[in-house]
Amino acid sequence: MKKQNKWFDYVNVIFITFVSIICTLPLLLVLIVSFTDETMIKVNGYSFFPGKLSLDAYKLLFSGNSPLLQSYMISITVTVVGTALAVLITAMAGYTLAAKHVKYRNQLAMFFFVTMVFNTGLVPWYMMNTALGLKNTIWALIIPSLLFSPFNLFLVRNYMRQIPDGLVEAAKIDGAGDIFIAFRIFLPLSMPVLATITLFYGIGYWNNWFNAIMLVDNPSLYPLQYLLFKLNSEISMIQQMQSTVSGMSATQLPNESVKMATAIMTIGPIILFYPFLQRYFIRGLLIGSIKE
Repeated sequence: MKKQNKWFDYVNVIFITFVSIICTLPLLLVLIVSFTDETMIKVNGYSFFPGKLSLDAYKLLFSGNSPLLQSYMISITVTVVGTALAVLITAMAGYTLAAKHVKYRNQLAMFFFVTMVFNTGLVPWYMMNTALGLKNTIWALIIPSLLFSPFNLFLVRNYMRQIPDGLVEAAKIDGAGDIFIAFRIFLPLSMPVLATITLFYGIGYWNNWFNAIMLVDNPSLYPLQYLLFKLNSEISMIQQMQSTVSGMSATQLPNESVKMATAIMTIGPIILFYPFLQRYFIRGLLIGSIKE
């Protein structure tokens, strides 16, 4: 029996290693292409063995007139502030729905569940944000996405439901109120699921460019994702116009390598952020999804 388990472990390790390599190769290819000369990309296509390396893509992105660093700061600020507020609101709502002494908590849960099925649409969303005066402010990138996701809410609620009632009763005997119980008992014991939804909210805020398209006209408030989207679009448009008017490209803009460089720059912070939450992620997702 032990030999069978060892063979299973060996096969499992080999299989996971193989899958990991397959998942890593596309990312490695994107990284290599971002440092490949544009002419070599046009001749050889995407290749793991570039004939000539170049920093033109990164020079273009970090040129003196590029607002890239400012957009990076906007995205980091929006992600940190928005994620912190969204996690706090979701945690408080989850505690409310998990606390057995709260009346009508099941009816409230049904109310939030309905929002997962039905959507009000784009026009009321835009009118509401405009009426709140969010347009062309940094809050336009935070508040519209701040309302917690019902999915994340139910993850937190189901996790908190498993906290023993004895802890709550003991705290109430000592005179503790809901705020003390929530922040000193429920939230510390719910760190795995809170770390999980932090990752969800963080990725959502970091990759969000829709709010900028709809609510922001000020270039100084463009987040990273929207700025890079505009940059790629403008490079493609310039190349098309040059090709149409003169029949040849007057300037060799690194179109393909810029696309790969922007991909590396956008996924970089997420890759660096994920390992800090990895030990909580699977545990919080599995336990929080269990329904009593």
